Amino acid sequence: MAQLQGIFPVLPTPFTAAGAIDPEAMDRVVRFALDCGVAGVVFPGFASEVEELKPDERALLLRRVADGVGGRVPIIAGASADTAEAAIGHARAALDCGINTVMIQPPKTVGAGADDVGAFYEEITTALPELAIVMQNAPAPRGADIPATTMLEIVRANPAIRYVKEETLPSGGPITAMLNGGLAHLDGVMGGGGSRYLIEELRRGACGAMPAVELADAHVAMDKAWRSGSEALAREIYMRTLPLLLIQANFRMRFTKYVLMRRGVLDNYVTRGKVPAWDEVDMREIDSWLDSVKDLLTVGTLTPAEEYA
Repeated sequence: MAQLQGIFPVLPTPFTAAGAIDPEAMDRVVRFALDCGVAGVVFPGFASEVEELKPDERALLLRRVADGVGGRVPIIAGASADTAEAAIGHARAALDCGINTVMIQPPKTVGAGADDVGAFYEEITTALPELAIVMQNAPAPRGADIPATTMLEIVRANPAIRYVKEETLPSGGPITAMLNGGLAHLDGVMGGGGSRYLIEELRRGACGAMPAVELADAHVAMDKAWRSGSEALAREIYMRTLPLLLIQANFRMRFTKYVLMRRGVLDNYVTRGKVPAWDEVDMREIDSWLDSVKDLLTVGTLTPAEEYA
């Protein structure tokens, strides 16, 4: 498989005002990501409200993403599930779409021990040896919060695990531990956490990151600046966008969809997932910070906030 490097945003699931999935809006999200110059895309993930999607909705939208991308960039398909059997089913759906790289988070019900988690992945890779796996290590309460030493044991035992998405907190030490662990088949470690720690993760050798998509053009510019040796520019973009990423940490998918609405990609910010309520002050704070970085938003036009007041 080709080396995965750069910004791989997790795409949201657009819904209609009535709460149904919106495939046409999904097409617009894909085009927006590609126009931003992303290195690849991820769908579905936690930021996609995957737990709120029915199997047929999930399969339809993944096919839509694959058709929209059209082979121009790699796709990482989310295949996490409560059991290895269910994860295998999600991975088969990805393979049917021509996607052989899947991201799987070990379910908390398996525990956090190397033997049990290792057996979970072994069952998947035995059933589908053609898979390349991105192992997602998420923090509690959503994830198992697996220590770096245990992660090394798990990955060492399974050569199908080619990448790790490390988003336990703090992520820096575990990223360094994984990259210095002598794992010949591990092609890279990616950062998560909404790219709120992107500069440190890149400094430690992360091959990329999986933020949400609403600021993808700014994240791509930041990543490219860092890789070209322009650390000062990368840090400037990071500092200017960080207030928005901190707000995104609170409101999650609703924030992403609101920003995409202001950027002309979505028609609404309807979510199925449980996210905190916000009020007019929250929205105007988002607008102020968003307007302050509009020169970094190189794709499309930022709609005036007054239209949504």
